[in-house]
Amino acid sequence: MDQNKELAGKILALKERKRALILAHNYQREEVQEIADFTGDSLELSRTAVQIDCDVIVFCGVDFMAESASILNPKKTVLLPEQSACCPMADMVHWDAPRRPWSTYPGYREQPVFVYPKEFTLKDMKAMHPGVPVVCYVNTSAEVKAHSDICCTSANVVKVVESLPSDKVICVPDRNLSMWAQKNTGKKVIAWDGFCHVHDRITREDALNSRKEHPGALLLAHPECRPEVLDVADHVTSTSGMIRFASESAHKEFIVGTETGILYRLRKDNPDKIFHPLRKDMICPNMKKTTLQSVFDALSRMEHVVKVPEDIRLAAKTSLDRMLAL
Repeated sequence: MDQNKELAGKILALKERKRALILAHNYQREEVQEIADFTGDSLELSRTAVQIDCDVIVFCGVDFMAESASILNPKKTVLLPEQSACCPMADMVHWDAPRRPWSTYPGYREQPVFVYPKEFTLKDMKAMHPGVPVVCYVNTSAEVKAHSDICCTSANVVKVVESLPSDKVICVPDRNLSMWAQKNTGKKVIAWDGFCHVHDRITREDALNSRKEHPGALLLAHPECRPEVLDVADHVTSTSGMIRFASESAHKEFIVGTETGILYRLRKDNPDKIFHPLRKDMICPNMKKTTLQSVFDALSRMEHVVKVPEDIRLAAKTSLDRMLAL
């Protein structure tokens, strides 16, 4: 603990010298969230950085988040403390050549409603459905954003889908988020067969068991969870939505159906309330890769710079701007 305090002090001093801004996603380690200037979800943080006068952005998260920061802050140096911190779900969709078959990912499961080959690309999908607009989740690479029509978040996916003039839309990459959108819109949603292994592992039985264990608690679930889990939730919302809901609610006890890192912020903001993880193993290994040491090393050495090529950046920014205009 003393070692963490000493390292945190060094980071904060270094931050001042480098005119840096430290951003931490809600799923980061507690000590990393503690030294951040801002915590939140990925797009919320990148948009915050636009408003701050700084030279360097240290994004404590995963690769696509640092890319989003680069897209919206092209004149600032964006650092990703852990270069190998990736999002497996974001890696499940590619514009052209996929990195590896999806079936090699932990938690992969066949689902007959999705019939296209597992090495399918977004380029293939668009060719199969010519003229159908593509809605991409912010949890995607800059290249996928660049070849999509509009971005969405877990909070606004229904609004984004409804905003498009077509009666059909392609949604990538999360199948559960797509099915949540399908349930709440009259349009036909053509879903990609991607998933977040942290949220997708929760079953309806898990949700019902957590209700039995904590009968007085409200169940909050992220829309990346399976539809049968969302069906039994009291409130379905994004990570930032959970933080707002818990703060504004008169209720005193909650079951939280998302990555356990968010519990630190929830408990810190609401010391008079009780929060239970829906499952204790809802942990994203990639989100936990970033440590105080890796933040210090990245900032002191100015290493692991994330810079999106300008042609991709401009096209990806168009997709983000269309969403933000809503």
